[in-house]
Amino acid sequence: MEITWYGHSCFRLTERNYATVVTDPFDSKTAGYNPLKLKADIVAISHDAPGHAHADGVKGAQHVLSGAGEFEIGGVFITAVQSNEHGKKSKEKIRNTLYVFDYEGITVAHLGDIQETPTQSEVEALGTVNILLVPVGGGASLNAAKAAETVSVIEPNIVVPMHYASDASKIKLDPLSKFLKEMGLGKVEPQPSLKATRSSLPQETKVVVLDYQQG
Repeated sequence: MEITWYGHSCFRLTERNYATVVTDPFDSKTAGYNPLKLKADIVAISHDAPGHAHADGVKGAQHVLSGAGEFEIGGVFITAVQSNEHGKKSKEKIRNTLYVFDYEGITVAHLGDIQETPTQSEVEALGTVNILLVPVGGGASLNAAKAAETVSVIEPNIVVPMHYASDASKIKLDPLSKFLKEMGLGKVEPQPSLKATRSSLPQETKVVVLDYQQG
């Protein structure tokens, strides 16, 4: 399968003969980056905000998901879990949905705008995660330290950071370097996309940084 990042929290997941998924499409006026011109079968929205819920930026979508549940669409098994419900300030917390997309045994989790390290029950609901798309730049979401803690709790094979400051972003967030430092890494060379198969998954958790592509 192939995962491409378009900036902020927006990814496209593709695999031949399976439904294509776009996560958290943004309005470029709010988020920055280039306006999206994507096509997909499924749009998965973590929460209702212009930087995450611009479904009009994706053409051809037959299914727009925005809440908890279990779905099977176009060969992809999707588990959607509600988060941000725990903690003393739950009334102030945004309603956020975590998604796991299972492409014939390769599982990709997108954490949306999760604000705290996942609870044990949330981790159990997500199941085994091979590839974790995790916010790392703070703002209304995980900061670098909490993102690193989340990685250690979920124990994925591959971590792809998202939702951080870049030269194209308009939203005030922390830089990627803070998260890399928390993970004990220096500079990681970005790549245009992530191509993964069951046999290519590393045993030890590996951080993969993606270059944002023009949508």
